[in-house]
Amino acid sequence: MKKILIVEDDISIHEILETLLEKENYFIYNAYSGTEALLLLERENIDLILLDLMLPGINGEEIINLIKGIPIIVLSAKASVDDKVNCLLSGAVDFISKPFDSKELLARIEVQLRSKNSISDSLKFKELELLNDKHTLLVSKCKVNLTRTEYAIMKQLLLNPQLVIPKNKLLELIRFDTDDCDEGSLRVHISNLRKKIRMYTDRDYIESVWGIGFKIREQF
Repeated sequence: MKKILIVEDDISIHEILETLLEKENYFIYNAYSGTEALLLLERENIDLILLDLMLPGINGEEIINLIKGIPIIVLSAKASVDDKVNCLLSGAVDFISKPFDSKELLARIEVQLRSKNSISDSLKFKELELLNDKHTLLVSKCKVNLTRTEYAIMKQLLLNPQLVIPKNKLLELIRFDTDDCDEGSLRVHISNLRKKIRMYTDRDYIESVWGIGFKIREQF
């Protein structure tokens, strides 16, 4: 059963969404503020998020920037072109204006869940292949076991191989996969990853960008 998190502070709309989705046999989690949503995501594996933008505390735009790896459909009365563009460029997969049509909403949810199921079960870059959900990295087809934190770091680097990921952003991206990392220990985890990779190749794939963060090295 697919798990959907509804993040909506309007109780009447929240109840309508919950009733609609439960009839379609989705398992529903409820959050009425941005802070409540983030706390729930730390302990639950969610397949899709329905997100309002105007929330108490942490707003919807901030949540989109914090969450990676989970499809987010924005459901909001803020429906200007700029609102839609900003949400989609920040990482939301879809934007539906309120009031919404139930059939359209259900169809868009199904499309996103179907797309999520079709995602490759590995991330590849040159000699590297990260096996999703197995905490395993293949280097030149040799198996390297990773800790939970190392896996979370490597996943984010391989998802964005052309980008420099700032240290604070990297910590935000991995926070839902691990609670065992701060800026001090991040350097230790990166060092351990490099050592494990160098056991099977003479290439240093993790590049430090001084004063900013880390990226996957493309040129050797």
